[in-house]
Amino acid sequence: MTDEVDRIVESWRRERPDLDVAPLAVLSRVSRLARHLDLARRGAFARHELELWEFDVLSSLRRAGEPYQLSPGTLVTQTLVTSGTMTNRIDRLAARGLVERLPAPSDRRGVLVRLTPTGRTRVDSALEDLLRVERTLLAGLPEADHDTLVDLLRVLVAPFDG
Repeated sequence: MTDEVDRIVESWRRERPDLDVAPLAVLSRVSRLARHLDLARRGAFARHELELWEFDVLSSLRRAGEPYQLSPGTLVTQTLVTSGTMTNRIDRLAARGLVERLPAPSDRRGVLVRLTPTGRTRVDSALEDLLRVERTLLAGLPEADHDTLVDLLRVLVAPFDG
């Protein structure tokens, strides 16, 4: 089986035989897969009236467990955005009734962000839809190869996460 990346790599080998274009064979496929995954995720979230960033914040709160609340600083760390961006996101989610701000019990100036019951229902249903979509994306890969792919991708991503 050949794909578009094979054609691109072969063209570069022909046009630039002086270069080792082997990285393109892997990373161009990763890039293409990332674009397909992004589109699939956007579609899954849109069906639940959520944007990608909204799902990121809501899912961080949901994964925190009862009572589904975190400090804005923790949300910044988990979602990799600036504090100003997070403030804006919390404002927008609160306006939609998906989160609420509560005073932090240990700091009178601090706040906690808590997932509302509406937010929990929304993020739970979006996650279920997301998992259906992602299973479809992985359907062409034999189940026995999933763990191998996970391990290989972990090796590639680790330098960026550490």
